Amino acid sequence: MAQKIRPEKVQVVDEIKDKVSKAKSVILTDYMGLNVEEITALRRELRENNVEYKVYKNTMAYRALEALEIKGLEDSLKGPTAFALSYDDPVAPAKVLVKFAKQNSKFSVKAGMVEGMVVDQERINALSELPSRDELLAMLLRTMQGPVTGFVNVLAGNIRNLVGVLSAIQEKKSE
Repeated sequence: MAQKIRPEKVQVVDEIKDKVSKAKSVILTDYMGLNVEEITALRRELRENNVEYKVYKNTMAYRALEALEIKGLEDSLKGPTAFALSYDDPVAPAKVLVKFAKQNSKFSVKAGMVEGMVVDQERINALSELPSRDELLAMLLRTMQGPVTGFVNVLAGNIRNLVGVLSAIQEKKSE
């Protein structure tokens, strides 16, 4: 006889499905051995970067990922697992989590999903070294402003030279 799934478990699975499907990046971590103070510091830093950090039972997460047809994260759903979910910047959780893992040997990044693509720990480490979205936009803006600024300076230089020539002519005529 098939087991009936309790409504609260269905609700948790639905919540995970909803959050994972909306997130630009999802990173799974192993937090075993961290004390309350360390986890609080991690959560604070993640919150400052608009990243949600939630712990779900592995069986519930497995069911949600299976329902979403996401393959490749099953092996990461062993032991204590927490989900870092970012809805804005796909790089933000990688930066915070990899930095935290370097400072805390008990903490590790397992795997994740970025923009719908399953990635391993190495790719998350590489992702953490990329500039954030805001930094990339600032770099693009500086690149776009360069030629415009140069053009304006060239035009202003011609006007300055014209003014210089006119004032020299005026001085000569006034003598």
